Amino acid sequence: MGKKIGVLALQGDFDKHVSMLHRLGAETVLIREPEQLQLCRGLIIPGGESTTLTKLMHLGGLYQPLRDFSQTFPVMGTCAGMIMLASQVEDDQRIRPLNLINVSVRRNVYGRQIDSFTTPIKASFLGEHAFKAIFIRAPGITKIGPDTEILMQLDAEPVMVRTKNITGLTFHPELTDDTRIHQNFLEQKI
Repeated sequence: MGKKIGVLALQGDFDKHVSMLHRLGAETVLIREPEQLQLCRGLIIPGGESTTLTKLMHLGGLYQPLRDFSQTFPVMGTCAGMIMLASQVEDDQRIRPLNLINVSVRRNVYGRQIDSFTTPIKASFLGEHAFKAIFIRAPGITKIGPDTEILMQLDAEPVMVRTKNITGLTFHPELTDDTRIHQNFLEQKI
């Protein structure tokens, strides 16, 4: 493919996204500094802990470079990564989102670590086979803007959304063996 995809590597399980992208033939760059974004044609912000991501992104001077990058290239955030992409977060005292996807989110909607679960979810863009979505301390989408498309739902609640070239998921596709969501990301105009 020859496309280099950045994976924000400040905190969280970024290596699982790297493995998934390598399985699909994509080259990756671990993003820790703003200058590294110049090497990429797409970016994934992994799960982790959104308050920690807020601090590390601020310390690394990544907020404006990430916003600038998203004006041209696709960005996907999973779990805490989606929280960081949101326009609003209910815990706005400790979390400073990037305001890239037109949704409001609340942390840990599906419960604590012990409440983690896996469930099959169907989506038209994935074909007829359901995707086994893994929810770990997952956030919930509480409000969706008019320009945001719902791509996947669980019990009528959105769990995967897209605003233009920005995709947010409340679950962890990188923890499965199913490459279809990452493939869909790579198929965007990168």
